[in-house]
Amino acid sequence: MLKLYSYFRSSAAYRCRIALNLKGLAYQTVQVHLLRDGGQHNAPAYRALNPQGLVPTLEHAGRIITQSLAIIEYLDEIQREPQLLPGDAASRADIRAFALAIACDIHPINNLRVLNYLKGPLRQDHAAVDRWYHHWVEMGLAASERMLPQGQSRFCFGDQPSLADVCLVPQIYNARRFNCDLAQMPRLVAIDATARDLPAFADAAPEAQPDAA
Repeated sequence: MLKLYSYFRSSAAYRCRIALNLKGLAYQTVQVHLLRDGGQHNAPAYRALNPQGLVPTLEHAGRIITQSLAIIEYLDEIQREPQLLPGDAASRADIRAFALAIACDIHPINNLRVLNYLKGPLRQDHAAVDRWYHHWVEMGLAASERMLPQGQSRFCFGDQPSLADVCLVPQIYNARRFNCDLAQMPRLVAIDATARDLPAFADAAPEAQPDAA
């Protein structure tokens, strides 16, 4: 049985939930609340699984896998269909580049621990933290829009969801949560709406998780 250590608002965990659902893989969720008990991700037992103290973590067949994109590519290899990295080498490189633009460039400088550091040790007020978040997310998503191939398709790179869409939807969710301006990325907004209509995406949404309450 696959076991996913997850937090409902973690966009990285959200990606993995989408991928698991798209693959039709049954899994057990272990809730790791990032705010309760001083942050359950800081507990020694969890740090033994994931030395970074981050979510998600995947446990499968006695192996521990961390980092959401590594987890998703692992799932893509153990369950080939539907492929999240389809096409030839060049097509897969384009999909990875888009996914990495979100997962490595936009998300890490705007996640909870960074925002808490801005508000805590760096003593930035709420307005300054919001400006930080809006700047990097809006600039990053506008660039991501320009990375899409020419022409119209239902999803980022074709008419089936790929790793790109798996990364996009959680980032758009967070952008809306923090009231970012999405006017510069109409194609991404349209793709997000199409994806969220699919059960695999809807069932992975933060509000659908047991720890959302």
